Amino acid sequence: MDVVSLDPYLHVRTAKNPVYAPVGNKLRFIADYTGVPQVWELDRGEAWPAQVSFTQDRITLIKYVNGTSNLIIGMDMKGNENEQLYLLKKDNKLIDLTNSPEHMHLYGGSSPDGKWIAWSSNRRQSAYLDIYIQNLETLEIRLVYSDNGLFSCLKWAPEGNSLLIEKTNTNTSLDNDLGILDLSTGRVNWLTKHSGEASFKNVHFNKDGTHLYLLSNKEREFFGLALINIKTKHFDWMELGEWDFENLEMSHDKDKLAFTINVGGISKGIILDLNTSNLYTWKTPLGVISKMKFSPDNQKLAYEFNGPAYPPDIWELDLQTIQAERLTYVSRSPALKDKLIEPEIITFRSFDNLQIPAFYYEPKNITKKLPVVLYIHGGPESQSRAVYNSIQQYLLNQGYAICAPNIRGSTGYGKTYTHLDDVQKRIDAVTDLVYLVEWLKTNRNIDVEKIAIMGGSYGGFMVLAAISHFPKYWSAAIDIVGMSSLRTFLETTSPWRRKQREAEYGTIERDGKFFDRIDPLNHADKITSPLMVLHGENDPRVAITESEQMVNKLKERNHQVEFIRFEDEGHKFGKLKNKSTAYKEMIQFLNRHIGSEY
Repeated sequence: MDVVSLDPYLHVRTAKNPVYAPVGNKLRFIADYTGVPQVWELDRGEAWPAQVSFTQDRITLIKYVNGTSNLIIGMDMKGNENEQLYLLKKDNKLIDLTNSPEHMHLYGGSSPDGKWIAWSSNRRQSAYLDIYIQNLETLEIRLVYSDNGLFSCLKWAPEGNSLLIEKTNTNTSLDNDLGILDLSTGRVNWLTKHSGEASFKNVHFNKDGTHLYLLSNKEREFFGLALINIKTKHFDWMELGEWDFENLEMSHDKDKLAFTINVGGISKGIILDLNTSNLYTWKTPLGVISKMKFSPDNQKLAYEFNGPAYPPDIWELDLQTIQAERLTYVSRSPALKDKLIEPEIITFRSFDNLQIPAFYYEPKNITKKLPVVLYIHGGPESQSRAVYNSIQQYLLNQGYAICAPNIRGSTGYGKTYTHLDDVQKRIDAVTDLVYLVEWLKTNRNIDVEKIAIMGGSYGGFMVLAAISHFPKYWSAAIDIVGMSSLRTFLETTSPWRRKQREAEYGTIERDGKFFDRIDPLNHADKITSPLMVLHGENDPRVAITESEQMVNKLKERNHQVEFIRFEDEGHKFGKLKNKSTAYKEMIQFLNRHIGSEY
């Protein structure tokens, strides 16, 4: 095997979030050419994209204002996730709209005439989200809906006098309701009141504004395509399947819908012609389709494509020929040609006979027993997908095997599966990891003395839980911004986020004694494997104290632990210099403790 240094993997650039200009042949997107995500513009007449924004912090959102060439962009400070909204004018002048850096702002679209925008924020009370509208000429801000809950605007209604809004009931992806907010009266007509858990997302008005197209899992395991009559509130299914539908988008002429099917973590793209009811699909490499947008002339569909061997770039589908073309080559790296590895999908049986899926990656042309790294996703309502991951691909090149499981509690496998780790079932998910190790020992060519585990956020909690409850299985562990105690996590996370997470983890009042029994912090004395911990100082989700208290406890008993903190990062490491530091330290740590002899 031709071994490559980390730098080519780390320096792979990404292009994301495509948006078509209202007129002309231009496409804007977010790319990290410079090491910090910025807005770039691709003009079909030019050979190379041009940079449009020039900010110190990362750009997190780009949306055109209706009927104009102006952009709304989102940006936070040093990773704190308190997104602020700005108006980026045609002359590249940047106007601060929200100007409240201690609060978060979720964009809700521009009015049909382009004079107003909507957004939600926790300005009034940190635990709740209210809905505001703002005039783009005078910058006047109006509070249009407030209540003690989590409310956000999804888009303006076609007539411009009302907003389609959402109330989050538990967790964003699991249970919510949709309503129409009348701006003249302030009253909401709730459309989706339901019993039991249900989610309604990716909503679009039909041509005359009388119906909504959307994705939902109401009374079903998986998300399907549905239609709601706004006047009668009648709900009808249009298309159903045995996997989740995702990313629903509508053409500007309202004649076509595009969506994807999440087949075990791999995307299949679908076009639905509403006039003929015909369904079309198109060929893509192995990977994930997201952020789809129709062109203003309804002839093209731009999307972000991300696969293990195809790092994030912008692709475009011709809706006449149903042929896809790669538009950007931001991620192209000649040094990595033919070196990126795609996974196989495996399943293993856990302690209760539940079948658990996973992606298994193996280096090419190696016959010796392999050190293996289990890579645990965050969430927990999330999913390991078939996408590019720089550290995974580098470790594969160095002779490591990688296994990324979707243990119970993951999304993508039905509503029931997602709830199998709730509250007092938490350790069942940790036990899945033990059964995965046993399966790998029997079914794959791994070195049983060289097994490591790593993960971020909830994946970091799983790392700490695994090495503290089942210490004998692990030779090394890496915890990235993970929780060391569910009790202290709920005490310190953002107030509005705490309300969401309690449905998944439980409450301190009701489940505190259970937290105390399972929290890794309370089992730190059982940890035997070397541990590396990384955390951003500005993390609003998992406070850095979660890492500090675990590190301090291990140091008290002289356990081998390494701690790396970043003062200018939050829950994710966005700056290239910090990624470089983090990844190099992690790799050196793994090499010291389970290093491949390749």
